[in-house]
Amino acid sequence: MRYTFYKFFILLSMIALIVSCANRGTPSGGEIDVDPPKIMRSVPENFSTEFKGNEIRIYFDEYVKIKNVQKQLIISPPMTNEPDITPLGTASKYIKIVIKDTLQPNTTYAFNFGQSIVDNNEENPYPYYKYVFSTGTYIDSLSVKGNIVDAENRTVDTFVSVMLYEVDSTYNDSVVYNKKPKYVTNTLDSVTDFSIENIKAGTYKLVALKDENRNFTYQQKTDKIGFLDQIITVPTDSVYTIKLFKEDLDFKAFRPKQEAGQKIAFGYEGDYKDTQIELLGDKPEGLVERITKDKAKDTLYYWYNKNLERDSTLFVVSNKQYRDTLTHKFRDIKKDTLVVNALRSGNLNFDKDFEIEGSIPFTLLREDLIKIIDKDSVDVPFTTKFDQLHNIYTFQFEKKESNNYKIQMLPEALTDFFGNVNDTLNYNVRTRAYSDFANIRVTLKNAKYPVIVQLTDDKGVVKYEQFAEQPKPFDFRFINTGDYYIRVVYDTNGNQKWDTGNYLKKIQPERISYYDRLIEASANWDLIEEFILE
Repeated sequence: MRYTFYKFFILLSMIALIVSCANRGTPSGGEIDVDPPKIMRSVPENFSTEFKGNEIRIYFDEYVKIKNVQKQLIISPPMTNEPDITPLGTASKYIKIVIKDTLQPNTTYAFNFGQSIVDNNEENPYPYYKYVFSTGTYIDSLSVKGNIVDAENRTVDTFVSVMLYEVDSTYNDSVVYNKKPKYVTNTLDSVTDFSIENIKAGTYKLVALKDENRNFTYQQKTDKIGFLDQIITVPTDSVYTIKLFKEDLDFKAFRPKQEAGQKIAFGYEGDYKDTQIELLGDKPEGLVERITKDKAKDTLYYWYNKNLERDSTLFVVSNKQYRDTLTHKFRDIKKDTLVVNALRSGNLNFDKDFEIEGSIPFTLLREDLIKIIDKDSVDVPFTTKFDQLHNIYTFQFEKKESNNYKIQMLPEALTDFFGNVNDTLNYNVRTRAYSDFANIRVTLKNAKYPVIVQLTDDKGVVKYEQFAEQPKPFDFRFINTGDYYIRVVYDTNGNQKWDTGNYLKKIQPERISYYDRLIEASANWDLIEEFILE
């Protein structure tokens, strides 16, 4: 038995030795290639002058391919007809550019490839290769430099186009909507600095676009825009900062549709506040009209309490400087039924109030048919506030820690637009202990009032905010635990909200400053932060 085991052990050792030797002699395949491809020559040569052809070839020392060229390649000045660039999707030892546009005389063109040229095997990029030629006798060599910041957010969008429009006798501000710029560059996906190069001396308007469809023209609905207030003169040694912002859409109403009985939906875009909807023609006696806003959609509802008994009618929709007449065809549809929902249930934070909303506009609330009772069965005094446009009743009462509150609404406490009333409604909310929350005091130094101090999450969503017209400490009490960023809005017009910019009106967005570090708010913890503003 012992002899058999000994032979088995010797056999295993020999197998292990053979495997070890085999592994030691196995070829590794060599080191991974990390070098980018090299350019051997270009035809015509890079930085050629008096360019008259329509084809360019760039030769490499190995097989290359073009990757993500639609995003990476920037041609300045932009061409009306995009050139053909091959090969796409396959490998070759040269890149061919076929120009399909009529080139401008005495103009320097630059093809900035970004990181789109990569070798075929490891996809090592040839970084930021630029091919330049001139249709004139010299290469323009001036540049405009600067950086992009976001007017509202901590982080800046990638792939921002930065453009120069030549200011001559034909220039006007609306060129950003319908004309390509004279020169352009792009921040691509890694930097916020920009340099527009190979430009000639002159006067220019400097504009930045987060150009979603990459056509070098501004679409208010989809694009962000930024602009320099003053016209710049090149050559210049200045470094310019452009704030990128999303404009508020100009108001526009769309064709209405019958949403339910005696309820018409008007879709819109832009700022819905101050919108008026007027029925044209004869109005039945006793007609009552109401407008409410949909909670989630960009839709206003027009409610009417009488059967209008007509096939179609005209409505006039107006909002500030907007006015339009829209045709509506009536349909016989069943009316909505009254549904009452609580906007908050379960835990109720100390900075929030209990609220209800209805599927039909409310016309009456009877406080004598409503009770709020705490966990000790003690009646809690309350007041109510009504938001007619959003059809929300707010119940304000003093909330104590670690308490339960029962809200009971007896029948007929609520009456809606069509005379419907509620059945008995019962809701329950509770508060947590003060020690479950955090407290943050923010003090400002060098602030210019009025200001709004906000606590936001990492996506820039405002969680808490306070407004002040005079210096004071900003106490955020009993806030949810978590990570927050502090930002200060310079509320120049004192309307207690951040106002974006407007390109045509030459209005820059209100300034926002971010605190330089993340705030970690822990339960039962008090923080004091001093924000020194520049």
